[in-house]
Amino acid sequence: MRISRFFVIPKFSGQLYLCFAIIIFGAANSVTRKLTEVGAQRYVNGNNPVSFCNVLFVGNLCALFVLLIVYGRQFTLSRLQRISKNRWFYLTISAILAGALAPGLIFQALAITDVNNVVLIGRLEPPLTLALSAWLLGERVNQGQIIGAIVSFIGVFLTISLPANFQEMMKMQNFLSFGTGEILTAIASVALAISTIISKLKLATIPLGIFTIYRTALGTVIFFFTALLLYGQNHFMDVFSPFLWKWMLIYGPVIVVIGQSCWITGLRATSVTQASLIGSFTPIAAVIAAYLILGQAPNLAQYIGGFVILIGIIFSQLGILQKLSSQSSNDLKNSPTKLQELESEVGFKGI
Repeated sequence: MRISRFFVIPKFSGQLYLCFAIIIFGAANSVTRKLTEVGAQRYVNGNNPVSFCNVLFVGNLCALFVLLIVYGRQFTLSRLQRISKNRWFYLTISAILAGALAPGLIFQALAITDVNNVVLIGRLEPPLTLALSAWLLGERVNQGQIIGAIVSFIGVFLTISLPANFQEMMKMQNFLSFGTGEILTAIASVALAISTIISKLKLATIPLGIFTIYRTALGTVIFFFTALLLYGQNHFMDVFSPFLWKWMLIYGPVIVVIGQSCWITGLRATSVTQASLIGSFTPIAAVIAAYLILGQAPNLAQYIGGFVILIGIIFSQLGILQKLSSQSSNDLKNSPTKLQELESEVGFKGI
């Protein structure tokens, strides 16, 4: 399938493209953590050149490059002028929440807590989005979606609250022993859910290309200056380090460029139902990747919580299938709302 005259992807089915993207995005957390561990063994001037901030910043630039190739033609002056000041305001808020705050919090969480915890606690986003949609937007939800949201929420709670092993459970130790990383992940999930609600309420008519490019670009800029403000003017001094770019030539093209390209191509060639179903397998891919890349096998709490979350996902998908069965439109090109709903299924994508 030809995305543009400069950027060509081999022709496969849309479902296969989405499967490729889910595998790549599922590995994003573990690859990010692994890169920073490699960088920690190669300090330059007392700094880790492959820090989480550097990886996020450069990864976002790679993503912006892909989006400009795919959607650049939509980003025209005439289309920009048709967007009202009110919508620009809400688009900016959405970009701050989903493009800067949430990724920054997730990267910080990855630095201080288990990858599987970040993956599983991140599943708070879909039920939160569903609850806020029903509450604030009056959106109709069916029984499957409600049950799925409740069960997923219980699964996240079990992941946070249960002890890490059987011995501690028998001794009634370390219940509700969640830390800063878990809290940061939960806050990121709330930010993403709010961003999705803003998109549903105010941004549904904005072309998808303008939405994604503006969100990525503004989010990257805000993250850059916020990090400078919090950590000092020398925080990104190693961003041009040859050692960093040696590894970013892997992270950027594979996690960001190929992942984003497969995701966008798959969305264009499949229905919302198919994309949502395939996207729901991301947590499984992420847990497997954590084991293969980092050697992090799930602990007792993660096994129990993950199993409950999986049941919740099944119920949610049944509800989504039922809801979408009566909808005929499969077009994702001009719908930021549908895009963010699907991204809530996928979770963190490395950018």
